[in-house]
Amino acid sequence: MNGRMRLWWRRGRWVALVLALLLIVPPAGAALALRLNYTGDLRDGTLSRGKDAVWLGHAWVDGRKKDADLAAFAERIKGTGIRDLYVHAGPLEHDGTLPAARYPRAKWLIDGVHRTMPGIRVQAWLGDVLATEGPDGLRLDKAESRAAVVASARQILDAGFDGVHFDLEPLLSDDRNYLSLLDELRKLTRSRGAQLSVAAHQIDPLPALHSANGAISGSEKWWSQEFFGQVARRVDQIAVMSYDTWMPLEGMYGGYVAQQTSLALEVTPEDTDLLMGLPFFHEDDWGHHESAETVAAAVRGTRLGLGRTDRDRKRFGVALYVDFAAEEGDWDAYREGWH
Repeated sequence: MNGRMRLWWRRGRWVALVLALLLIVPPAGAALALRLNYTGDLRDGTLSRGKDAVWLGHAWVDGRKKDADLAAFAERIKGTGIRDLYVHAGPLEHDGTLPAARYPRAKWLIDGVHRTMPGIRVQAWLGDVLATEGPDGLRLDKAESRAAVVASARQILDAGFDGVHFDLEPLLSDDRNYLSLLDELRKLTRSRGAQLSVAAHQIDPLPALHSANGAISGSEKWWSQEFFGQVARRVDQIAVMSYDTWMPLEGMYGGYVAQQTSLALEVTPEDTDLLMGLPFFHEDDWGHHESAETVAAAVRGTRLGLGRTDRDRKRFGVALYVDFAAEEGDWDAYREGWH
C-alpha cells in the first residue's frame, strides 16, 4: 500500500467512524434516556380516579353479542375504574355519513348497560381513514363532509348513545379543519348534555419531530404539543393512543409512556379528561412489539408521568384498547397496577 492509499485508508476509517457515531450515538442516547425515564419510585396517589375507558368492538352493536356476554362483561369490569365504553358503531362513509344499519343492536346495548352497570356511559366510536396520505378517505377540508360528520353525531345521539368518540386517522398536526369540526361537534354535544371524546396521536417526543418525520417519510406520526392542547380544549375527553410506538424494549416503552403522559398533562386543561391508552392487543410488527408494549409497562409509565407532572390531577385515567384482542393477563395487569 503506497502513501496515498494509506492516507485515503486512514481518512476513510475516520469518515466511517464519524458516520457510525452519527447513526448510533443519538439513538443510543435516546434509548438510555427513555430507560432512565422508566426508573424511580411510584408516588402515592397515582392510581385510578374512576375515569377509565375501554374500546369495544363492533360485535356489541351488530347482533353477535348476547345477554350472557353483557352479564360477563359487567362482572369483568366490576371494581375497576371504567366509566366509559367506546363502542364501535361505524365506520363513517368517506362523505361523513353513517348508515343506521351499522348499529342495529345499539338500543339493546345501551339499555342493558344502563340497567346492569349504573353510572357507565356508552359512547359511539366513529372513525374513518382520512385522505391525508392518499387519494381515498374522508376529506375534512370539504365543508359538506364536516357537516355530514356533525349530522352523523346527531344521529348517534338520537339513537340513545351518551356521547360520541371520534378516531380519524392519519390526522396531521395543526389541521385547522379538524379543529373547526370539533367546534361544531362541541356545540351539538353540549346542547344535548352528551360527551365528546377523541382518540389522539402521540405528542412530539422532540420539538418539531412530526415535521421532520413528515419531510422524510411523507407521513406524520406525532402531533405538536401545541396542537394536542388545542384539541384537548375542545373536547370532554382525549385518549392518547400510546401504543404502536416502535419501541423494541419494555423499559424504553415504559419511559416513552411516562414522557407522553407528562407532555399531555402539561397542555390538557383541568376540565378535560385525559386518558392514556393501554395496549390490550398482541401483535409483532415494525410498529408494535408485544414483548415491549405491555400493559404493565404502560401503567407504570403512566403513573411515573402523573407523579412527576400533576399528581393531584383528578380528571385523569387510562383507556384500554381493545376488548376483543385482550388476554386475561392484560386485565390482571390493569387491575394490579392501577387500582
